[in-house]
Amino acid sequence: MKCVSASQTVSHSRTEQVHIVMPGDCNQYFRLFGGQLVQWIDTVAAVAARRHSGCAVTTASIDKLDFIASASLNDLVVLQGRVIFAGRTSMVAAVDTFVEDKQCQKRRLVNRATLTLVALGADNRPAEVPRLVPETPEETADLEKGKALYEARKAARKEATRTST
Repeated sequence: MKCVSASQTVSHSRTEQVHIVMPGDCNQYFRLFGGQLVQWIDTVAAVAARRHSGCAVTTASIDKLDFIASASLNDLVVLQGRVIFAGRTSMVAAVDTFVEDKQCQKRRLVNRATLTLVALGADNRPAEVPRLVPETPEETADLEKGKALYEARKAARKEATRTST
């Protein structure tokens, strides 16, 4: 069962979420908890995947999560997500997280993440998703990276199933 049209552009799935780091989001050193950031990343990835598929989605895996720098109390944290690959029923979403400077609004990258999400139909079973149509050279490069992640994850899952029986 397909949820939406036969194809979607990357721009269709783009989403942005902004948070002010509050005291409850921080550890004893007033730095953003990694787990809190992962929760925000998961939400942004889910929104991007829902926009792409037109379906409810569930997270299958966090494929890559790179903490590059920290965010601190009162920082403005900006998360930008998009779908970078679409398989038959699953999608790879990329989420880049930035801290925005208070004065000049310049953004500093603090985290990069990729997640795999599965579209769910009305019956809560995996549903087919539209193919992804890149429009820029950057989106085409992301598509290739997303496809490589998808194929590596699929091969690892197959190998794990084979060796566990």
